[in-house]
Amino acid sequence: MIRDARVLRAGFVPREIEHRNAGLNHLSSVFEPIKSGEPADTALVTGPSGVGKTCLSKFVSERLREEVLDVETTYINCWRNYTRFRVLYQILEDLGETIDIHRQSTPHDELIARIESYDGPQRIIILDEADQLEDPSILYDLHSLDRFAIICIANRETELMSHVDDRLRSRLQSSEHVCLEKYHDEQLIDILQARVRWGLEPDVISNDQLATIANSAAGDARLAIGTLRSAASAATRENCDRITDELLQQAATDAQDQLHQRSLDSLTPHQQSVYAIVREHEPLSPGSIYDRYTDRVDEPRTKRTVRTYLQKMVQYNLLVADGSSRNREYALVDSAVVSTPP
Repeated sequence: MIRDARVLRAGFVPREIEHRNAGLNHLSSVFEPIKSGEPADTALVTGPSGVGKTCLSKFVSERLREEVLDVETTYINCWRNYTRFRVLYQILEDLGETIDIHRQSTPHDELIARIESYDGPQRIIILDEADQLEDPSILYDLHSLDRFAIICIANRETELMSHVDDRLRSRLQSSEHVCLEKYHDEQLIDILQARVRWGLEPDVISNDQLATIANSAAGDARLAIGTLRSAASAATRENCDRITDELLQQAATDAQDQLHQRSLDSLTPHQQSVYAIVREHEPLSPGSIYDRYTDRVDEPRTKRTVRTYLQKMVQYNLLVADGSSRNREYALVDSAVVSTPP
């Protein structure tokens, strides 16, 4: 049933981008100067989860590499690499400059000096989930380097800006901003049809079933593709000739659970502490969460940072917020979820 499993994977970058022409043209124009050997501006790509921010950014950088010989790309997931050191280390690792770097003792200034001395091909740095960075000053470090072009990916511009100082805020606000909206059901169907065409055998799923997937995904392409992947995998395991409605119904639940768990696994240690507090005592106000959080962890982050954590978890469907800003309370999206961070 599965002809090419690659196209059903979450990180797959397709040969063509569906329903993102405006964003594609805008982001491509930002990096047009690189073709002439000139530095490119920083780009900020924003939008809700599952709207193709990462896919678009990777697609544009890969297409540029096809047109320009001396261009390389470094992709950094800031969920996992959320400290300044980790970001710098990942960049230097791609540059082949980490042999004598010691994680515990090499100072940041030395790492930055090495990056500043880089004189190789132009390099596009994709900082995915940039609003997860604990020390956004890394953006300032990279912003002024001519050999590096930066793509910052975030859910919302306001959350990224809330962490930075005035000098960096001014620079980011003057950057090119590509804003992506949620997909409509018809657009998700087109995306799914392309994945079916590339990845599955003919006639294993109907257009009506693809419409059902699109409707349940509510504009989230990650969830829609995950549902298709789970359904195809289940049908293959059961030696079915086609995907049945029963398999599809279970696949929708499985895909949601997998996405939920991946989001939980991606939380930083401090975010895990905040999530655990809500899990144990829900519903809770931000003030109550923060009081419990400061009692639980060493070197607690600021109130504003914890509010950002909560907003991020709402965006990723881990928490739900109820009430106005003055009397808001947070609770788990699904209290029945038992697979949670420690």
